[in-house]
Amino acid sequence: MTPNHFIIVYRPPRPTFAEDATEKESAIIGEHFEFLKRLLADKVLLIAGRTDDASMGIAVFQAPDRPAAEKIMRADPAVKAGVFSAELHRYRLALFAGK
Repeated sequence: MTPNHFIIVYRPPRPTFAEDATEKESAIIGEHFEFLKRLLADKVLLIAGRTDDASMGIAVFQAPDRPAAEKIMRADPAVKAGVFSAELHRYRLALFAGK
């Protein structure tokens, strides 16, 4: 069975976030990064990153269904704390290295 893939599009709270994040926001971003590293170690996360200007980031991952994907998105510390807004979309992988 082909796994279901999803993409989260993360957006910061303001255009200047990369330059003026508060200490609390920076700490939450650290928690967000650790969360993504755990998903990667658990073989749930396929790829994650952000644009050079930090105007958006993405995470592509697999989940059994949309409710499970929504649960993963809501568990992200940056989303829970409201530091990032997040949009979840079903994602159809067509080509990627190693497959």
